[in-house]
Amino acid sequence: MFKAHYYKADGKKGRARELPAAIFDGIVNDGAMHQVVKAYLSNQRQGTAAAKTRSEVRGGSRKPWRQKGTGRARQGTIRAVQWAGGGVAFPPIPHSWRKRVPRKIRSLARRSALNDRAEHGRVVLVELPTMEVPKTRVLKEFLSALGLEGKTLILTDGINTNLHRSSRNLQGVEVLPFGTESVYDVLWANTVVIELGALDQVTSAKAGTEKATDEALLEEAAKPVEAEDESSEEDEAAAESASDEGGEE
Repeated sequence: MFKAHYYKADGKKGRARELPAAIFDGIVNDGAMHQVVKAYLSNQRQGTAAAKTRSEVRGGSRKPWRQKGTGRARQGTIRAVQWAGGGVAFPPIPHSWRKRVPRKIRSLARRSALNDRAEHGRVVLVELPTMEVPKTRVLKEFLSALGLEGKTLILTDGINTNLHRSSRNLQGVEVLPFGTESVYDVLWANTVVIELGALDQVTSAKAGTEKATDEALLEEAAKPVEAEDESSEEDEAAAESASDEGGEE
């Protein structure tokens, strides 16, 4: 299990905390991350580039000069690709660049990216400073107290509007609610800063899921026992009736 450094809201360092195994399971799948990042970048493309072919350019229906006798190269239209104002030989055509990735692959890639950052000690747990109004100076001083280098991705516990607005004027800092970050966002950042409350929700959700699973397993385990009891009672009754009939004969 991975551990991460923990910092309080005033920037002071606390005791290292364990990261939840539900997300940080130690699996790093490079192929899944590569596939998801390629699809993410491809989906950013608009695909609206376009140009006209020689059949779409207006004019050029008349042959510019006769076929022979002029000493010049033969031409059929002034809208051919070699003429100025003519069409384009292989023009870009508007189309969608969108790629779809299965949900399980996306989930695996996200966990792999977070595990990669945690494996190299680049995941930090914090208590973010409370802001009643956006203050870029407060966020800048807090990040300076952590001593982080390079690009920083801050994952908050839910939507934090004031913190997001405070980061818009800081280069190399991005703020997103935890769970909405993409694989590209995690790999873009040199350090991933996660608010402690976001991971607490993951832990509690996992505990609730495990409890529900255990209850379902207990219910399933109880059903065959009841059926066996009923069948055994029926068998005993049938055996008694058969013995009675044999005694009467």
